[in-house]
Amino acid sequence: MTDPPDAVGFLHDGSRSAEQTAALEWLDGTAAAAEPVRFDALADAGAADRFDVLWWHREAPLEASQSPLATHASAVERHLASGGGLLLTLRAMADVDALEVETVPPDAVGAETVTEPSGVLWRRLHDDHPAVEALDGLRLHLCDRGAVGAAAYESVLPARGEVLASTVRADHDLPHRMPVVGWDAAPGSVLGVGAPLAFDRPAAEAVAATRDRLLAGCLSAVADGARAPSRPRDADGMAAMRRKLDADDRPAYHFTAPANWLNDPNGLIRWNGRYHVFYQYNPAGPFHNTIHWGHATSEDLVRWHDEPVALSPSPDGPDRDGCWSGCAVDDGGTPTLLYTGGDGRRQLPCLATGADADLRRWEKHPDNPVIEAPPSDVDVLETEHWEAEFRDHCVWRESGRWQQIIGTGLVDRGGAALRYSSEDLREWRYEGPLLVGEWASDGTVWECPELLDLGGRRLLHVSNYEDVIYFLGRLEDGRFAVDRQGTLDHGDFYAPQSLHDGDRHVTFGWLPEARDLDAQWDAGWSGALSLPRVLSVGPDGDLRQRPAREVERLRTERLLDGATRELSAGERRRLDVAGRTLELDLEVALRDATTVELSVFESPDRAERTVVRYGNDGELVVDRTAASDDPRVTADTQRMAVPPYDEPLSLRCFLDRSVLELYANGRHCLTSRVYPTRDDSVGVSLAADGGRATVDDLSAWRLGDGYSRSPPVRDDRR
Repeated sequence: MTDPPDAVGFLHDGSRSAEQTAALEWLDGTAAAAEPVRFDALADAGAADRFDVLWWHREAPLEASQSPLATHASAVERHLASGGGLLLTLRAMADVDALEVETVPPDAVGAETVTEPSGVLWRRLHDDHPAVEALDGLRLHLCDRGAVGAAAYESVLPARGEVLASTVRADHDLPHRMPVVGWDAAPGSVLGVGAPLAFDRPAAEAVAATRDRLLAGCLSAVADGARAPSRPRDADGMAAMRRKLDADDRPAYHFTAPANWLNDPNGLIRWNGRYHVFYQYNPAGPFHNTIHWGHATSEDLVRWHDEPVALSPSPDGPDRDGCWSGCAVDDGGTPTLLYTGGDGRRQLPCLATGADADLRRWEKHPDNPVIEAPPSDVDVLETEHWEAEFRDHCVWRESGRWQQIIGTGLVDRGGAALRYSSEDLREWRYEGPLLVGEWASDGTVWECPELLDLGGRRLLHVSNYEDVIYFLGRLEDGRFAVDRQGTLDHGDFYAPQSLHDGDRHVTFGWLPEARDLDAQWDAGWSGALSLPRVLSVGPDGDLRQRPAREVERLRTERLLDGATRELSAGERRRLDVAGRTLELDLEVALRDATTVELSVFESPDRAERTVVRYGNDGELVVDRTAASDDPRVTADTQRMAVPPYDEPLSLRCFLDRSVLELYANGRHCLTSRVYPTRDDSVGVSLAADGGRATVDDLSAWRLGDGYSRSPPVRDDRR
């Protein structure tokens, strides 16, 4: 526990406002010694030495030319260098870039009119921070009325600080508005609280009490000797985040970010003998905003090492608002990324090249974006958020040139993949649409397009906001001729990307959460990746999907070995198998039954259960209406048709705490997110309805976790 400060200097730059006077009166009753200090008095030698903390509390607007913090930055930095602390509240936080501790100021500054209890939404990752030691919960209301000056980060993040909290208004979470940041100014520390809070007006008793405890905690947090949390930038810091947020519903062997937000897999490549997966990542919390590229490596595709963040938005660059989805290629020995940079309402292709053998450092091309605008001869869709829906990249080498497709939507036509070519990855020529879908059936916008050569057949898959649809066919004069079409995964699966690994294509997809944003915030993490899948085309010309053979390395204990279970009508048989991290392989012959059920994550009374049901109508259903007692999660049924190729049905099931990933007949996939809440929801059972059925070749394994306990071996060889 951090001790309260003995002495606080209350900074001001002249006559004090009513709000500052009220705050100083409150401070007099909190600190052992509180004293108003004019900024210009800091110029006197030793003026700040008698204070543990300097506090600048300002609600009025402040022009940069009038910044007392900038004028007296050297004195404040001497205070920090001696181990002192600095607290900046309300609009004062907007001036943090006057100090060496930060280069990017808050981008949302102004008066905020409060008409309902408002305050901070504290991150679970930092719920042990001394500022909130005396408080319960993550949603802390600090102000309930009036117009108050405020400051927050919204579309950018601090370059050197760690976001500690976002915003709550009444019972609505606003994670994209981030008003609380900590900076490590070792040996001192700086804390900014730009959330509305006021001392010069009445407040509800509970609101005032929370405000007082939080401000007292903030003063204690920056007192002499307290260190601000910093954004983890190495393996130890990543591991600490993972340990902090481990929970019964967090996948053990499906990859997740160490903390915070994960979506699309990006930049999949094998380099220096290691597999690299990059992914869309928000270091500020478990929500989609201020996107960076997270990074992980593996020697075997199933056990992962967390790496430092690979790409971050450049405050003055074309990726200011996010480094969005893209791919990686080997350009003659130089690892190269093509990704979408976001700046305001514009999103355009950018390029970065690897600067080290481990792909930890990347240099952005100085002339980004490498394509300055969407093509002018097609009517690219404009929406509320984007002046042109034009993003996400797949790049490959063919016919002596680099080829690229970019996802888009065309007005009154539908989603499309636009094709470009280049000699050098930097100058691109538009070649026309590769394929344009039908608005009604294929979606208005195509995201994350990818074109794969599966040997005699090409596979194009796109994500249309709801589904991942695929087309099998061939290229004819630069256009895609479709032979067959389908859905890659019928469940919670989106934005897949592949890497070419020898004679196979290995694909990962994003598994979004099936629970509301509040639940994701409370967990402190969001999103997972699928198991690595191998895509191919069978002799009949249909798509095949199967888990990569490396997945078998996760098996730690065999629980069943080729067992057979005969089921009579209405019979339910519990298996001598239990757990939340399992692989189940089985074959189902319906005989004269109408359906067979496999029930997993099942409590002894079956009040909580997830049911996989296969019927004689050729449909496979995941019924999650009773999968969780948590009302914040999705409770519905997911369905996919499984044509009766050859009886029996072959089914591989992977259970991973909140993931159920199914492979049917080596062709069809359905991935579900489910969140059992009971400790005893670990059972597995089988049942038949309407007649007899046989479950044969039933095998089960317990699976281990997917995170290596030792750092990867570094090798400078390519």
